[in-house]
Amino acid sequence: MFCCLRAVRRLCLEKILLQCILQSRTLSGADAINALRPFYFAVHPDFFGQHPKEREVNENSLKRLNGYLENLQKPGFRSFKPTQLTFYVREREPNSSNVQESFSASGFRAVSFTLHTRDLLSTVLDILNSCSLSTEHIQSLNVNSQPHKEAKSTVNRPIKWDKTYYSFTGFKDPEEELEQAQRVETTLISWLDDNEASAVKKLKKSLPLRKELERLKFELSHQLQLSDIRWQRSWGIAHRCSQLHSLGRLVQQRPEVLKNVKGHTVVFTDRSGMSAAGHIMLGTMDVHHHWTKIFERLPNYYKLQKRLLFLEDRISQLLGGIQVIYIEELQPLLTLEEYYETLDSFYNKLCDSRLPFHPRSLRGLQMILESDRYAPSLHEFGHFMIPTVCDPATLQWFIFAKAQEARENLKRKEEMMITEKELIDTSTERFSLDRLYKEPSVSSAQMIDCCKRLLEESLPYLQGMHLCISHFYSVLQDGDLCIPWNWKN
Repeated sequence: MFCCLRAVRRLCLEKILLQCILQSRTLSGADAINALRPFYFAVHPDFFGQHPKEREVNENSLKRLNGYLENLQKPGFRSFKPTQLTFYVREREPNSSNVQESFSASGFRAVSFTLHTRDLLSTVLDILNSCSLSTEHIQSLNVNSQPHKEAKSTVNRPIKWDKTYYSFTGFKDPEEELEQAQRVETTLISWLDDNEASAVKKLKKSLPLRKELERLKFELSHQLQLSDIRWQRSWGIAHRCSQLHSLGRLVQQRPEVLKNVKGHTVVFTDRSGMSAAGHIMLGTMDVHHHWTKIFERLPNYYKLQKRLLFLEDRISQLLGGIQVIYIEELQPLLTLEEYYETLDSFYNKLCDSRLPFHPRSLRGLQMILESDRYAPSLHEFGHFMIPTVCDPATLQWFIFAKAQEARENLKRKEEMMITEKELIDTSTERFSLDRLYKEPSVSSAQMIDCCKRLLEESLPYLQGMHLCISHFYSVLQDGDLCIPWNWKN
């Protein structure tokens, strides 16, 4: 009887091994990239240029996904850590899958899913299915996608044994292992323990470049009398230094064209011009010739900016004194021309409707205009978010109905900002951090909650580190540690 059992056991193992080998060869790395083209088209950061929050989330999630796919192709890869990813998807078809999803303020569908597959084909199909994208094109790659149909509930293997088989033989049940892996959530302590050495190594390597970046930024700011130098995206330190060197060369070659930048902020971004906030935008893909044209046009931009401020004031008068503002962190990145057109269109609509707002009845309140929304709403920070296509009667009713709540939210915002800054300073000092900051997509309430819980922990790992509060775990290329604001203990 036992001889027979050993033979069955050996046969079973050989079949399982053969199945794994066959699966690992069903899809190559190049095939995987081709199969994921619809996914890349739906989530690629380059298509989210006017939505910095969504762009940053997709950019970081893609880095982690690429790392997962690379590991699957490594010979002898055995790690089985579930990886949770979040993407904002551009297509708006209804999703019938069971993945967690919501909609961002910009209308994009946020999809969250966990990867736990061990082969490229199953991983590719999981990604496409999670985002409600077609998988029909995979058949043209001459791979067999049939086994994956049961991958959601079972592990791909030739024979499904009864639970008593594993109890009797002592073998591990693959289904049970998968369920346990899905239930296990990464904790802050365990993740820091696993990634501290890698982060320290990258941070030490980046220190000379960080000093160079600070030197270049200080010298250019002082030389041009700039208010600040910023970056729209989370480029690496080396990339930022390269951009400052490029600006420095332009200063040496054409100093006369930069005489009008005094007191302004320069932002390195994806396109050149002047932003709706009045900042000078330098496109990182543009050459000096394009930058020179922007600097030469600054006097015209300043004139347009005055007209824009006048237009905001006129809208404010028509709406009972409510202040029209533009918030970089919450709104799409618009050029000055684009924002002026938005204001002008909204102003003409208000003039035609002649809404009966009492003068100065809404003083102290704030509103932002958004072209990608259809219904007005009130932000947790107290400002109204008004669609440019909003019906005037609906607008009037909504503002009157929410005015008191808006004033209360504005007051809480001031208190929250003070609390947030105090907690950041306390946390930085407590853990001897070199820097503590957050991504724009993390709200003040989330940052406060995160810092409060951090202060209850003993975290010697963080001494001298750069800590970014985000929505996921990651070690950036220059050694910054990213942790989710709602980390688990």
